[in-house]
Amino acid sequence: MTILLNRLVQAAMVAIIVGVSTFAMMRALPGDAAYRIAAGRYGYDNVTAAAADAVRAELGLDAHWFPALLQWLGDLVRLDFGVSLVSGQPVMQEIVHQLGASLWLALAAVGLSLLMGPPLGILAGLRPGGLLDRVLLVVSTGLKSIPQFLMALILILSVQMGWLPAAGYGQSRHFILPALALALGLAAVNARITRDAMARITEMPFYRFAGWKGLRHGQVLRRHGLRNVAVPLLTYLGLQFVTLIEGVVVIETIVGWPGIGHALVHAVFARDVPMVQGTALVLGLGFVLINTVIDLTVRRIDPRGRT
Repeated sequence: MTILLNRLVQAAMVAIIVGVSTFAMMRALPGDAAYRIAAGRYGYDNVTAAAADAVRAELGLDAHWFPALLQWLGDLVRLDFGVSLVSGQPVMQEIVHQLGASLWLALAAVGLSLLMGPPLGILAGLRPGGLLDRVLLVVSTGLKSIPQFLMALILILSVQMGWLPAAGYGQSRHFILPALALALGLAAVNARITRDAMARITEMPFYRFAGWKGLRHGQVLRRHGLRNVAVPLLTYLGLQFVTLIEGVVVIETIVGWPGIGHALVHAVFARDVPMVQGTALVLGLGFVLINTVIDLTVRRIDPRGRT
C-alpha cells in the first residue's frame, strides 16, 4: 500500500508537470501556429491566409494562454484529454488506437532483449575473465554506443538483400526490423548487468555452500542464482523504459510505424497541443506504472525488501 500510495502521488505530479511543460513548449515554438494547424487539416498545398485566420479565430489562438491552461487542467481532472485540433477526434480515442501498436512493438523489443542479453550474461558471469566474457564486453559496448536511429538505418540496409521489409505494419515480419533496432541496445545493457550480478553471486558464501552440500551445478543456478540475478535486472528494466520511449519515437518515425511515437512527432509539427499533451501524459504515466509493477515484483522475488 505504501508503494501504491507513493506512486499515485507521483502520477499526479507527473500529470501536472508534463501538462504544463508541454503546453509551455508548444506555445514557445516559433512560427504561426494557426498556419501549422491549418496545414495539418487541409495539407500544405491548400493552406491560405484566410484558412489560417479562420483557424485562429475558431481556436482563439490570440487569446491569453492562462485560461487555456486552466481549462486543460480542469478537463484532466475529469479524465477528458480534449479534442485534436487537426482531426477533430477525441484525443483519448486516437491515443488508444496508436498506443496498441506501440505496446506491441515495445513488448517485442523487450522480449527480444531478454532472450539475447541475460542468457549470455549468465554464461559470462559463471566464468569471469573467460573468452565469452571478453567478447561480450566488446560487443555490448559497441552495440550500446550505436544510437537507435543509426541502428535502424543499418538494419534497413538488409532490405537491399531482401531479408526484411523496410517499413509496413500488420504482419509479423514487419515487427522484426523495428523491434530488433530497439532490442539490441537493451540486450547489450541487460547482458552486462546480468554478467556482473552473476559473477558477484557466484562468489558469495551461500552460493558456494549450495554446491558443497551436494547440489548439482544446474540446481544451484536455478535455486540460488537466477532469483538473485533477476532483482537487479528487473530494477534496471524500469530505467530502460525511458530509453525505450525515446527509441520508440525515433524508430516509429523512421520505419513509418503507426504508433504513439509517430503520432507525437506529427502532432508537434502540426501544433496539435491537446494531442501532444495527451501523448506525453500517457508516456509519463506509463513510466510510473511500469516502475510500480517492477517495484512490486522485486518485493515478491526478494524477501529482504519486505518489512
